[in-house]
Amino acid sequence: MRETKPLSIKHYLPYIALLMVVGGGIWIILIAGSRIYSGRQDSPSSAVSAETQTASEPSVQAQAERSYASRAFENFRNSLSILLLQLVVIIIAARLVGKLFSELGQPPVLGEIVAGILLGPSLLGLISPRTMEFLFPASSLEPLRLLSQIGVALFMFVVGMELDLAHLRKKAQSAIMVSNASIIVPFFLGAALALILFPALAPPTVRFLPFALFMGIAMSITAFPVLARILEDRGLSQTSLGTIALTCAAVDDVTAWCVLALVIAIAQSGGVAASLVTIALTLAFIGVMLILVRRLLARLLSAGANRTELSPALVGGILAFAFACALLTEAIGIHALFGAFLAGVVMPSAAGPRVVLKEKLGGFSAAALLPLFFAFTGLRMQMGLLNDWQSWLMCAVIILVAISESWAPAC
Repeated sequence: MRETKPLSIKHYLPYIALLMVVGGGIWIILIAGSRIYSGRQDSPSSAVSAETQTASEPSVQAQAERSYASRAFENFRNSLSILLLQLVVIIIAARLVGKLFSELGQPPVLGEIVAGILLGPSLLGLISPRTMEFLFPASSLEPLRLLSQIGVALFMFVVGMELDLAHLRKKAQSAIMVSNASIIVPFFLGAALALILFPALAPPTVRFLPFALFMGIAMSITAFPVLARILEDRGLSQTSLGTIALTCAAVDDVTAWCVLALVIAIAQSGGVAASLVTIALTLAFIGVMLILVRRLLARLLSAGANRTELSPALVGGILAFAFACALLTEAIGIHALFGAFLAGVVMPSAAGPRVVLKEKLGGFSAAALLPLFFAFTGLRMQMGLLNDWQSWLMCAVIILVAISESWAPAC
C-alpha cells in the first residue's frame, strides 16, 4: 500500500488566495455600505422610532449589552428546550426505576409509572416545588402529553402487527367469553361501589344513574397499553395467552368507550342517538379494516413480502396509514390507540415488512417515546389530595374492589 505524501505549501496557496480575495471583498462591501447609508441613522423617522422603541421595549443596544448567561438561560427556557429537558429527565428516570423493578421481578412498566410519580407533585413537588416547576411547568404538560400519545400509538401499532390472527380464529369463542366476563362482573362491582361513594364524591348536580354507570366503566376498562407492554416485556405477545389477552383487552376498550358515549348522553340529559352512532361507526370501521383494507394492503405490499429493507417512502406511507386509523377512531369517539392497534392487525402477515417495521418503529417508540406515556401517567397523580383518613379509606376500598374483580375472568 502506497504511503500518501504530505501536501506542500504550494497546494494551500489557491485556498489561501480564495480566502483573502473573498474576505477582502466582504470587508469592502461592509465599509462601503456603512458609509453610503450612514445618514439614515440620523433621519427624523429613525429618531422617532428610536424614541418609541425606548418607551415601549428595550433598545437594541440594551439587548446587545445583556450578558451571555442571561441570553443562554432564556434559550434554555424556551418551549423546545423545556421539552428536550423533560425527555432527558423522564427517559433516564424511567430506565433507572424500570431496571430496579425488573431486578425485583416486576414489569419495568410499573417502574416507569413510579418514575413519573417520583417526578410529579406526589414527591418532587412536595420536596422541592420550585424544581418541579422548573422541570415541568404547567404550560409544557400538554405538548408532553401529545408526544407521549404519539409514542404509545406507534407502540400499539407494532403490537397489533404481532397479533396472530390465525391462532385467534381458533380461540375466538374463548376470547369472547373471557372478554364478556371481564366486563360484566367488574361493571357490576363498580355500580355497587357507587352506592357507597355517591354521597361523598358526586357533585350536587350529578344524578346517581350516570355516576353509577361511570363507576362501572372505570372498573371494567382495561389498561390496554400497560397490558401490551407487560406482555411485550415478558415475551408473551406472540403466544396463545398473549393473543387472547390482547384481543380481550381490545374488545374491552371498544365496549367501554361505546358505553362511555352512552353515559355521556345520559348525563347530558340528551338522547342516545349519538352513542348509537358511535357504536355503528365503530363496528363499520372494524368491518372495513378487517375485510377490505386488509386485503388491499396485502395486494399493495405483496411485492415486498420478502424484503429485508423498506424504502423511506414505503415506511412513511405505512406510518401515515397508522396515524390515519388512529385519527378516525379518535374522531368516532373511540381512543386513537385502538385505531393504531387495528392498523397493525390488518398489516399483511409477510414476515419481511413486519420484522423491518418492528425494528424501525418498535425499538424507538419503546425506548424513547413509550416511557413518556407511562411517566406522564405518574406525573398526573397527586397523592396530596388524599389528605384525611376518609379519603384514604375510600381509596383503599376502590383498590380492593379493582383487585378482587380481576379474579372473576380466571374463575
